[in-house]
Amino acid sequence: MRRRARPEHRSDAVPGPPPPPPVSGAWREGDPPGRRQWTAHPEPLVLEAGGELPGVRLAFETWGRLAPDRSNAVLVLHALTGDSHVAGEAGPGHPTPGWWDGLVGPGRALDTDRWFVVAPNVLGGCQGSTGPSSRGPSGRRWGGDFPFLTQRDQVAAEAALADALGVDRWALVVGGSMGGMRAVEWTVSYPERTGALLLLATTAAASAEQIAWAGTQVHAIRSDPHWHGGHYHDAGRGPHAGLGLARRIAHITYRSEPELQSRFGRMPQEPEDPWRGGRYQIASYLDHHADKLVRRFDAGSYVVLSEAMNSHDVGRGRGGVRAALGRVTAPTLVAGVDSDRLYPPAQQAELAAGIPSADAPRVVESPYGHDGFLIEVEQVAALVRELLPAAPPVPARTPGRHRPHP
Repeated sequence: MRRRARPEHRSDAVPGPPPPPPVSGAWREGDPPGRRQWTAHPEPLVLEAGGELPGVRLAFETWGRLAPDRSNAVLVLHALTGDSHVAGEAGPGHPTPGWWDGLVGPGRALDTDRWFVVAPNVLGGCQGSTGPSSRGPSGRRWGGDFPFLTQRDQVAAEAALADALGVDRWALVVGGSMGGMRAVEWTVSYPERTGALLLLATTAAASAEQIAWAGTQVHAIRSDPHWHGGHYHDAGRGPHAGLGLARRIAHITYRSEPELQSRFGRMPQEPEDPWRGGRYQIASYLDHHADKLVRRFDAGSYVVLSEAMNSHDVGRGRGGVRAALGRVTAPTLVAGVDSDRLYPPAQQAELAAGIPSADAPRVVESPYGHDGFLIEVEQVAALVRELLPAAPPVPARTPGRHRPHP
């Protein structure tokens, strides 16, 4: 009988380098579905910039049960590198825990005993919805041939999802940052389908500075020699350096200068010496976030979604921002983060001033900058509870649930 070799145990063993990241961190057919469900758009989606996108599918997740009268549905819209996994643990199919986990669940602000919570992965994203990493009509991955999208195209796809679920009117639409852009587009495009609106750390139109930051990140990705015009998905390596650099740039804008100074200051990353090729702690921190993103996201989606954000202007073709916001009829709260330097509170004040049904703008107090809308869950929960009326628990027997399919 062959004896099994005994594992070697050495106290001085040094862990090896982490495995290289995949070509793309996108979800692909054959991967574990996790909690995802899918809906397919029955017709090609006509795009605002011209042309159409065939074969559109949106991945989404739900929590709770839809009431018999379908009045208790809540739409949660994610930011740039988010996905449909708003709540729940990391696990097969979900590389990270829910990004707003403290907000959704029994007894929480979005109480799933009362509310039917729906979170789609945005069109153009990479976690199950149609995007650059998806296969197009030819059977090849879209890659660099994926068409230009706007926020309105993404909202049109989400409206088709609402139709598929039988939701004529959302009790609440909530989103922050890029999700807030889609939320305001939802209520301007479909005012009759939005019962209440919560806009967090977002804007009515992308500013010159926001376009500059996002454009620089896109340039970093496209400058990577492994970009290959966006057609890298079936190559041996993806544009990891470019995507990592884009994430480093973005993460600086997501946090506040006082927070970075108080956490890291000028401290070196032990045992490294910055005078001899080593890093400061702040550089190590940014490297960490870059490495995490390249393992769970797709560079092509980052480009498509960043360009969609830069296109955001709720007043385009509607007589300007003020005229467009004047269409909103839903009770609305707009909140900004006091330390946000990427989407400063003045932009939320403009939204609140332009929406006839909005209350005075609210302030989320946080040292964390733009990321405060994700971190300060209790303050966000208070805003949600202010907008949503009390609702009875949903009876156990409800209409059938959309079944998952890859």
